[in-house]
Amino acid sequence: MKGPSLRLIATCIFTTLCISACSDSSPVFHDSDSPQRLSEWNLFSLSTTEFSPVEASLVFRPTNQLFTDYAHKLRTLWLPQGEQATLADGEIDYPRGTILSKTFYYPLNANGELVKVADPGLKTLDLRKNVIIETRLLVKRTNGWTAFPYVWNDAQTEAFLRVAGASKNISLKSDAGSLDFTYFVPNENQCSACHVTEHPHGEMHPLGAIASQLNARFSLDDTNSLLQTEILQERNWLQSMPEIEETLSWMDESLDTDTRALAYLNIHCGHCHNPNGAADTSALLLDGSHDISINLGVCKPPVAAGGGAGDLLYGIVPGIPEESILIYRMNTTAPDEMMPELGRSLIHNEGVELIHSWISQLPGNCP
Repeated sequence: MKGPSLRLIATCIFTTLCISACSDSSPVFHDSDSPQRLSEWNLFSLSTTEFSPVEASLVFRPTNQLFTDYAHKLRTLWLPQGEQATLADGEIDYPRGTILSKTFYYPLNANGELVKVADPGLKTLDLRKNVIIETRLLVKRTNGWTAFPYVWNDAQTEAFLRVAGASKNISLKSDAGSLDFTYFVPNENQCSACHVTEHPHGEMHPLGAIASQLNARFSLDDTNSLLQTEILQERNWLQSMPEIEETLSWMDESLDTDTRALAYLNIHCGHCHNPNGAADTSALLLDGSHDISINLGVCKPPVAAGGGAGDLLYGIVPGIPEESILIYRMNTTAPDEMMPELGRSLIHNEGVELIHSWISQLPGNCP
């Protein structure tokens, strides 16, 4: 009896150590295959009650975050050991092997219902209080960035690759009542189209993990912590600091309306509406690169909006948001009219309110 008991104890100790080691080990870079399970990347530690990024990854938060039907997001960045990102024309150029993740989740109330509340910026998730919907990866491979959308099962034990996307019916409780909608997980091509933007000099950079979005602190409330770009340097992941000022957030209500509105339009519209983006032919520049007001949409007639113009004449009519195409397209959920055209099924009421207020105070008038 003594021998088998010792062997059993030894086996249990070995198993415990193995599980512990696996949870703290580095992510696994897949350069050519497409893992069907999220766990094959070893990006997270998962138990029945907790979902945590492995210690080798950095949890980060863009200073301006894209609206996705009020879902909360936990983002991670990992670079292989010995690799370092550099600056190319002021933008971060990540090395081969870089893995970015974004996990979408909703918090639960005491009744087990999904609820609409402000995103607190969690770095680990209590699965008794949150439900994970999907995890998207952007991976820098030999041939460039590749997107992988993974959808979580109901048991919250694994997420599976869904290159064609997926959908899920959601009922979200809020102070104003229930928001019932279909949550759409984008397909692989849609992920790449929105989250990898082209730099004017040809390099491709992932939206969200760019210099301007990381040159800020993790939280607006924490004014004493390092900038996230400084944390990258501290980890020896970034060769040099970008020569730009700390990025301002549209959610910072201490800022003036003009600054907040332009920051909002940049993150929600600028990935397409820029000189090299998918909407470059529209001549509508919402990434902050405009030189004259008409390129921002002021008194600008639509080029190819079709029914999306709502029979309105100009992108922005100063002082009259109700006659502005920009407000019209933000304030609809019609698939062929809404903007952004991907990533949401609901109207972002807080965003509409901000842009409405901004247009109301713009001076001038249109012909």
